[in-house]
Amino acid sequence: MDNNQISPLEVKENRDAGEDFIILDVREPMEYEIAHIPDSVLIPLGQLLSRIAELDPSKAIVAMCHHGMRSQSALNILLQNGFSNVKNLSGGIDAYSQTVDPSIPRYR
Repeated sequence: MDNNQISPLEVKENRDAGEDFIILDVREPMEYEIAHIPDSVLIPLGQLLSRIAELDPSKAIVAMCHHGMRSQSALNILLQNGFSNVKNLSGGIDAYSQTVDPSIPRYR
């Protein structure tokens, strides 16, 4: 698996172990309202560069979106701007809902 990818199960295991990291949700507010991981931080991809100062570069970040494409773009933006401990949630919230937390609604 790509070094910058993390599976939904790994995210759950890390959270359960008490690891301190940010789940950065780069979807749109409308999508976030339908389904989100508790305690995630919403910064839509189109606003990421202008709001990058809201994120702590010393903290681990897991970027996520619906299926993993936008969050891959977010990961690249973060890496290009001095963030080093960044991962992309493989399969996005859709995969997280299917494998970790079925109480999170799925949508198209």
